Amino acid sequence: MSFKNLGLKESLLKSIENMGFKEPSPIQKQAIPVILKGRDIIAQAHTGTGKTAAFGLPCLNQINGKKGVEILIITPTRELANQVSDELFAFGKNDELRTVTVFGGQSYKQQIDRVKRGAQVVVATPGRLLDLLKGKRIGDFAPSMVILDEADEMLDMGFLDDIKEVFTYLPKERQTLMFSATMPKPIRDLANSILKNPETVNVTKSDDSTINKDIEELYCVIDEKERDDAIVRLMDSESPEKAVIFCRTKSEVDRISTMLMGRGHLAKGLHGDMEQKQRESVMRSFQNGSVAVLVATDVAARGIDVKGITHVFNFHIPFEPESYVHRIGRTARAGEKGIAITLVSPREWRDLKRIKQKIGSQMTHRAIPTIEDLKKENAKKLMAELENQEINESAGLFFALLVDEMGFEQAAQKLMSYILESDEVTGPESIGVKGEQLKRFFFDIEKKGDVGKGGGSRSRGGFRRRRSSGGSRASHDKKGRGYKSESKDKFSSRRRKKKG
Repeated sequence: MSFKNLGLKESLLKSIENMGFKEPSPIQKQAIPVILKGRDIIAQAHTGTGKTAAFGLPCLNQINGKKGVEILIITPTRELANQVSDELFAFGKNDELRTVTVFGGQSYKQQIDRVKRGAQVVVATPGRLLDLLKGKRIGDFAPSMVILDEADEMLDMGFLDDIKEVFTYLPKERQTLMFSATMPKPIRDLANSILKNPETVNVTKSDDSTINKDIEELYCVIDEKERDDAIVRLMDSESPEKAVIFCRTKSEVDRISTMLMGRGHLAKGLHGDMEQKQRESVMRSFQNGSVAVLVATDVAARGIDVKGITHVFNFHIPFEPESYVHRIGRTARAGEKGIAITLVSPREWRDLKRIKQKIGSQMTHRAIPTIEDLKKENAKKLMAELENQEINESAGLFFALLVDEMGFEQAAQKLMSYILESDEVTGPESIGVKGEQLKRFFFDIEKKGDVGKGGGSRSRGGFRRRRSSGGSRASHDKKGRGYKSESKDKFSSRRRKKKG
């Protein structure tokens, strides 16, 4: 099937062709015809499967040029709002489409003026949108099409009540579309309350796994004190073209990004304490490739849709299975392959087991390369590069001078030593849990049952959930909306002493 078979108007088909799309993805094939019929829809698909085009194209097809906003899209984060707005603008370029993003951290007046000047599409985050609606600041606001994008992420971020209130200000006669990667009960309940006789489209895998099969999932078992060395070694061994490292805390983001930059990696941090201009600058750098590694908290990285992310690293295993799905969904988008690697300490075996069982994850164990492994791998890469390297005249003359000065063998060895020095591998020779301790870890992962029960002590060879120095402590708040984390690493304790 091609996009021409879906019943889209010619101006949109031209935009699709200009953007390089060849044929619709599964979610686009199924969702676009339903939306064009004017039906409400609940669409479930993995992140990175083309959901923006799945709702954007049919909605833009139905714009009739009436005065005021016709399409409202609600997204969980400002980053996703910008990305959705940019993509819809590109699709609607031939129709002179006007889009506006509405989110916190920017001037109310500018956003209100842009909406009132004739925007047909508004892409908004829940908090700022609710502020504008409650204050009646955007006049007669009556979109005929409303889309909830990444609905489950809005639930995770605590926006459910805001979403419900937003809908009290919207016209009752409307077409409502809900897109989500997962469908927990609160999201299903929300769908029942705001959608009318919706059609359901589900293109997730039939084997009950919510994980994109193009992602290779790996985990490395480490001692708590080895986390920093482990992430550096993995970055050196994997050499990702573009990667996201997920951390639990803002201080961890700052520390890890600084450490990686000191080791020669083009890394930047992204978290909620950064000013909006800073965040936008980091995202632009990550998108254009001047930054190769984004170190981020869950909240800061939600909704990020950047092409070409080859690797996702979990510095800690996330608390919730849904969070794991969203994190690793940043890679292997639009049919590409990706790798997700999670660092796990023995005391986190229960969390790993729960995630594997709940979402059908196929995570497999991988040992972290030793220094010797990495040297051998680097030597292979160097050999391949040297085979393809063209010899220029200057190099030949220079090498002849060296041979005259010190002899052939010493000249060759000195040149190779010079090359290899720039690729020196640092850190401990060996990183990660091994031997009997690793066997006990595998035994506990393979055991059936015993998941989600209270307490942390093990039976028959498992691990006690004792907090070790060098780890971090986390707990859910009373409403269950996330966690508070207290860093226990040596770096932050030194910094606190300095401040004192």
